This record gives sequence, C-alpha cells and structure tokens, in this order.
Amino acid sequence: MKLDKNLKILIVGLGLIGGSYAMGFTKKGFEVEAIDIDKKSIDFALKNGLIKNGFTEVREETLKKADIVIFALYPHVLVDWIAKYQQYFKPGAILSDVTGVKACVVYDIQNMLRKDIEYIAAHPMAGKEVCGVENSDNRIFRQANYIIVPTDRNTVNAIEVCKAIGQTLGFERISSLPPLAHDEMIGFVSQLTHCIAICLMTCSKSEHLVDYTGDSFRDLTRIARINENMWSELFLLNKDKLLEQMDKFRKEFDVFYDMIEKGDEEEIKEKMRQSTARRALFDR
Repeated sequence: MKLDKNLKILIVGLGLIGGSYAMGFTKKGFEVEAIDIDKKSIDFALKNGLIKNGFTEVREETLKKADIVIFALYPHVLVDWIAKYQQYFKPGAILSDVTGVKACVVYDIQNMLRKDIEYIAAHPMAGKEVCGVENSDNRIFRQANYIIVPTDRNTVNAIEVCKAIGQTLGFERISSLPPLAHDEMIGFVSQLTHCIAICLMTCSKSEHLVDYTGDSFRDLTRIARINENMWSELFLLNKDKLLEQMDKFRKEFDVFYDMIEKGDEEEIKEKMRQSTARRALFDR
C-alpha cells in the first residue's frame, strides 16, 4: 500500500522525531502541518521548509482537515491531548504516534476514542543524542527499524496505513509487536542500553576521562547525552519490564565477573565467541 499524496498530514509535537517525520513527508510531496506550543520550533520548521503551516495553538479547522495525525508527545501528554481534542478530528482520520512505551497508553486511548476514528501505535527505532526540531534529519530513518504496535481493535486498513507511513519515511525493516511484547523488547534493546550508558558515565569520578578514552568508550556512551525529562518518564512507565531486563543483565555481568576473577580463560573466550556470533547478525 502506498499513501495517497493528497492525504493531509498533521504532526503534533515538533521535537527531533516529529521534525524528522515532517521533513520526510514534505520531501515526499505531502502537505504537512504542525502544532507545537513552542513558537521557535514552529518558526524554524516554517523557515526551513519542514512544514507548510504551523500553529502554537489547537485550531479546530486544522484538526478537521487532517487525514493522518502523528503524535510526537510525551506519553502522559499524548493521552490528555487526545482526550481533550478528539472531538475535532474528521471521521475516518487515522492517529499514530512515536511514543517509546505502549501498554500504558495504547489501551487508554483506544478505550476513550470516538468510534469513527482509529489509533494505531507505532515506534520508530531511530534518533540522535541531541533533541529539538533544529536537529531534524529524516536520514535517521534509513537502516532503522519501525515497529507497528496493533491490538485486536485495529483494522487491517489502519495497520496497512501505519506500515505505509514507515515505508514512505524510508525505514529499512518494518515489524509488528503487541503492546506488552513491545514494552518487554524495548526494555532490553533501548531502555537497558541507556541505563548502561548512564552508569558508565557516572561510575567514575575522574574529570579527565575525555583525555584518555578511545572509540570504544565513546561508542558505548554516545546515548548517555540524554533528555532526562523524556527518558525518566519512559523508564518509570515501563518500570516492571525494565527492571526485569536490568536484573538479567546484572546476573550475566556477575557471571562474567566470576569468570575473570577465577581466571577461567576458556570460559571467557567462549562467552566472547557467543558475543561475536550474535553481534555478527547486526552487520550490514
């Protein structure tokens, strides 16, 4: 399925991902409008051609003409926003999002949503260690994964539209997970890795790490430059799944610690062989 270029796209929230979505759609010839409370973000997006129109307040006429609405908001803001303004969406509109946790928002939204509009969740596995619309770049979607997160209340059409969004923006791999399975997986591949990067940067008190570090440390800690407001909310909303993954990591680290402490060279090498083989699956 290909998206009709006549479909009107509305982006709510012009941060890094919202701005990159806007850039990607605009480059593909779609008419894109945006809403963000920050006038500087709207002005930047207009000046740089990311959007056709932008507003700092919610306008009924803007919502009524949108065929596809993408929400790039914090989870708690997303639920409240839809509850407050869903009355203005046109019948048949499809809503989606970029939110990093799902089970805590998907069912609440679907339970309260009007019957003539549909919400299909999605998670673009892309980003940078910086934030803000001024850092927008739709190239971050290349070679990136895009996860559709449907429930049994989603129609085949909405799922196909969501898939077409990912294809239009240029994601390399599109997959599907139900909300709880998504949150478990993201707890490991995304949230745990951010926790590790944070701890690597905070476990040493040395002020001179930058003078001695090599590429390995830089690569491992790139994501330690972090939006504390967004990520703390994501961690706590997915606390149970994240703690499960942190516990698994802690146990595996303890096993490796014991191998080194005991000087068990063959076990250390076997663990490295496993690591090398599994990491090879990621090589392009």
